[in-house]
Amino acid sequence: MISTQEQNINGKQKDKKVIKCVVWDLDNTLWHGVLLEDEKVVLRENIINLIQTLDNRGILQSIASKNDFATAIAKLEQFGLKEYFLYPQINWNSKAASLKEIAKLLNIGMDAIAFIDDQLFELEEVKFSSPEILCINANKIGDILDMPVMNPRFITEDSRIRRLMYVSDIERQNAEKEFVGTADEFLATLKMDLTISSAKEEDLQRAEELTLRTNQLNTTGYTYSYDDLNHFRTSENHKLLIASLEDKYGSYGKIGLVLIECQAEIWTIKLLLMSCRVMSRGVGTIMLNHLMSLAQSNNVRLLAEFVSNDRNRMMYVSYKFAGFKEIEKHGDLVIFENDLSRIQDVPGYVKFQVID
Repeated sequence: MISTQEQNINGKQKDKKVIKCVVWDLDNTLWHGVLLEDEKVVLRENIINLIQTLDNRGILQSIASKNDFATAIAKLEQFGLKEYFLYPQINWNSKAASLKEIAKLLNIGMDAIAFIDDQLFELEEVKFSSPEILCINANKIGDILDMPVMNPRFITEDSRIRRLMYVSDIERQNAEKEFVGTADEFLATLKMDLTISSAKEEDLQRAEELTLRTNQLNTTGYTYSYDDLNHFRTSENHKLLIASLEDKYGSYGKIGLVLIECQAEIWTIKLLLMSCRVMSRGVGTIMLNHLMSLAQSNNVRLLAEFVSNDRNRMMYVSYKFAGFKEIEKHGDLVIFENDLSRIQDVPGYVKFQVID
């Protein structure tokens, strides 16, 4: 069941908006002037520092601009900025449509996007179409770095290389599209290396970040602060596990977190979450089967809590596929149990190690 402490933590942190991607207009926003009318456009003052600072904070960036793609990309390359923008939407579509496409390609919620434009019409159209997007007028660009939503509490190693991890993801996706064969045969080509370890103190900043940033692949939506996670890490009645993944394209970083409440005869998975970037890699199944093996070797029953929201149905399905059955329901809270009779081996295409 959800403790009072967890309810307090959950209520305290759930309202914190997290911006995961800043989307820029180009003409009279990123630079002064209109590119197709004046090829000698100049960058806005201090814009390079601003873009690099957001990048270092782990905030992704993209573009939604009504412009000629080849001309705009060439100009961004000339300014040395092209590499900072993922999935740029430079076309003649509406900005609202471009923003939806960026959210889909990055696999993030619309409420995790901030959009910057100099045209009130464009900002109003986006607000009308997607009110959850944070719209910022270009005349406020100087204030962006001081906005609370642009200031994560911690800048972790994963934050600093987040854009590069997404670039690696694009390479993987392109390789997958070109691959001829089954999904398992493609996964075998990746040479994946998955590690699950007991969380150390140096993991806690990233662990807090995971609970705040992960919505789709989070079984309960519980969010925990650094101090709460440190309490669980040192508690004899809890296990706090963190997972990291890498493959031949590079590191995915720390991509999974598990919190288990350990009683004498019953273990309860209070939280299981994964980065959406590993959704199709089979990592969730491996993690669940590892937890089932742990429970079996400790001769305890294994329960799991699931709290439904409008995004995390995939995790409900993951529990069901792993053989968990509903035994109780209290409003949105579902209690699952696994009888530990069907524990799958780790697929041969993954090198899996456990570190205490």
